[in-house]
Amino acid sequence: MSIKALVLYGGTSKERDLSIKSGKAVSNALKAKGYDVIEYDFQNSIEEVVKIHKPDVVFIALHGKYGEDGTVQGALEILSVPYTGSSVSASALCMNRLFSKFMFREIEVKTPSFTYFSKDNYLPYSYVSELLGNKMLVIKPIDQGATIGVTIAGDEKTYNEGLSRAFELTYTVLVEEYIKGSSVTVVLIGNYPDIHVLPIVEKVKENFYDSGARHIIPARLLPFQKSLTEEYARRIYKEFNLRDFACIDMIVNENDVYVLEVNTIPHFTETSLLGDAAKAENISFEDLVDFVVQEALQRKL
Repeated sequence: MSIKALVLYGGTSKERDLSIKSGKAVSNALKAKGYDVIEYDFQNSIEEVVKIHKPDVVFIALHGKYGEDGTVQGALEILSVPYTGSSVSASALCMNRLFSKFMFREIEVKTPSFTYFSKDNYLPYSYVSELLGNKMLVIKPIDQGATIGVTIAGDEKTYNEGLSRAFELTYTVLVEEYIKGSSVTVVLIGNYPDIHVLPIVEKVKENFYDSGARHIIPARLLPFQKSLTEEYARRIYKEFNLRDFACIDMIVNENDVYVLEVNTIPHFTETSLLGDAAKAENISFEDLVDFVVQEALQRKL
């Protein structure tokens, strides 16, 4: 009898379209591996579909809020259904960029200097740029995925416009110093202590707001950069108690390595960062998806 897998995708976040692509790719891979697949476009309710189909495992292919932040994971824990990816607490931690930054500091992982404030406690550009020692700043909503609501500002006008956009999405914003360097992503799979670091991916864009990126694998790193990047990634994966898979975004320059954020449910297609990194390790997309599901099945709730 084949394993019944429920694939959750879609959702209501700003990353809905990408989630649909991930869900379809995962579903096709599972079907190719012989699973009995149920596809479900998640709209903030999961109990009924679980009761009707009684899946053996749920593959969460949701991105952003209400999918990557621990909410769906919590519902599945209550329903005693094993699911792919990180736990409720780890998902919530990684989705909150501010809490992640505090944790980076706690485990001695370098991250860009930052401050944060709410709408009611506005900090002007002149103050923040002096505080962080950098006229170039990065404004981020604390609880959105990808580059949604993110602005790079080098003057007061752009800074205020960026804050307005960010505050439309969240009540608290994170403002970081801008670090110039190469953008890389470390993809990890497995569960502690058997954690496997896939070849590091370098992302090349025309500009920060470019929605597409060319992937160079392996990333063009000096030996000390590669070593530190992998060390940081392993430390984060272990100390954040991540499961099954994750992507960790970093900036690398001639002086150091800086961790930006952790994605517990990155885009999951054959040509995504995850898929390309696996391919560079001679792991097919179908085998990768199967591996993730088998890891989840070992965690019978």
